[in-house]
Amino acid sequence: MDYDAHEQTYEGFINFSKIGTIAVLTIVVCLIMFAFGGTAATVFGWLLLIATLIATAVGMALGASGWIPPAAVFVLSGILAILTV
Repeated sequence: MDYDAHEQTYEGFINFSKIGTIAVLTIVVCLIMFAFGGTAATVFGWLLLIATLIATAVGMALGASGWIPPAAVFVLSGILAILTV
């Protein structure tokens, strides 16, 4: 049994889980903006969905600190949702 490979796989799974959870929460906020916001919220929602995809890809490439870019987009989407909805 290769314990080092097991540890790397586990760390990768935990990293993917953190990034995926933050990305899904951001998508939910964008859906709220689409449903309850006006034109500005719809435009910001689309921009934030694109930013979420990019931040998720960057986060996956970063490794252990990969949750930071999606979290920044999530915070930005939350602030914009509060302002536009």
